[in-house]
Amino acid sequence: MLYTSLLKPLLFKMDAEKAHHLVIDGLASGSRFPGITEILNTMYGVPESPELRMEVLGLRFPHPVGLAAGLDKNGKAPDGFSSIGLGFAEVGTVTPKGQAGNELPRLFRLPPDEALINRMGFNNEGAEAMAASLAQRKIHSIPIAVNIGKNKTTPNELAHEDYQACIRILYDYGDFFVVNISSPNTQGLRDLQHGDELRKLLGAVKEEVDRQAAARQAKPKHVLVKIAPDMSDDQLEHTVSTIMESGIAGIIATNTTLSREGLTHAHAGEMGGLSGKPLRERSTEVIRAVYRQTGGQLPIIGSGGIFTAQDAYDKIRAGATLVEVYTALIYKGPELLKELTSGLKECLRKDGYRHIAEAVGADHR
Repeated sequence: MLYTSLLKPLLFKMDAEKAHHLVIDGLASGSRFPGITEILNTMYGVPESPELRMEVLGLRFPHPVGLAAGLDKNGKAPDGFSSIGLGFAEVGTVTPKGQAGNELPRLFRLPPDEALINRMGFNNEGAEAMAASLAQRKIHSIPIAVNIGKNKTTPNELAHEDYQACIRILYDYGDFFVVNISSPNTQGLRDLQHGDELRKLLGAVKEEVDRQAAARQAKPKHVLVKIAPDMSDDQLEHTVSTIMESGIAGIIATNTTLSREGLTHAHAGEMGGLSGKPLRERSTEVIRAVYRQTGGQLPIIGSGGIFTAQDAYDKIRAGATLVEVYTALIYKGPELLKELTSGLKECLRKDGYRHIAEAVGADHR
């Protein structure tokens, strides 16, 4: 209740991006003081439950609810995020070179719609800066994924070099990697989701991961691809086919949407990607389609509009192995994680399942 009653009213009076930086910088700075992460864990930590514990991608997840990319763009606060009850967290999107992103203002709240619109444009300090931040990580209780992208000035025909550079620089610091080709805020990026460009990109990513693993005499780390919710059925089918053929380990469905259907707030006309509750149904539809096409053979991380345990459970039943939150965390605070995990256990009990894995793809059976 501390967040919703005290912090949220103060943060929502501030410019959205300034509030964002205040939270991330505060969490990063606070995590360096002795005892702060323990206090955070006492306040917000989620006790492990055997029925929610997952083994996915060769990694152990204390529960299936993680943080989507975009909140901690530079990997500044992994210890803080590891202490507030998350099952895993994505950092980034990071690009090889630091870049300022798009012009301000570029982040907008839509409270009546429980949504956000952003046109950030991959603003970040670059891969070397993220590596330096993640090298200071002390808490390794949850997997950390590194979400990678291309610089704005890099043409699509050379995009694969940017993704390879990110993997090369950050290989030791991510537990797995996410290829972001679906943000609507970098011109031409979504073109990489299709056809030969996608095949070339994923082949280059796989080569770099294999090269880094061989140098360390270790198994290659897993790579997932984050896809957009705005593709047609045919486009989605072809994209998923290419991902499957590439040997990529999994899919995140979905990124933000360009749709503005059903919005009521004045900010609805702002350009950028929409996240939050209005994305809930479409992202679940995409998860269902991906699971059907892949026969449940590729792990899916479901992202988009999760505000309640039922929202998360619907995505799991549609085929998601793990799920991610972002916008709901802004609106509801870290208390959300206890609410979601306890609610998921109640959903399992109602359906007669003993473990969350039994519910994955249940709608298809």
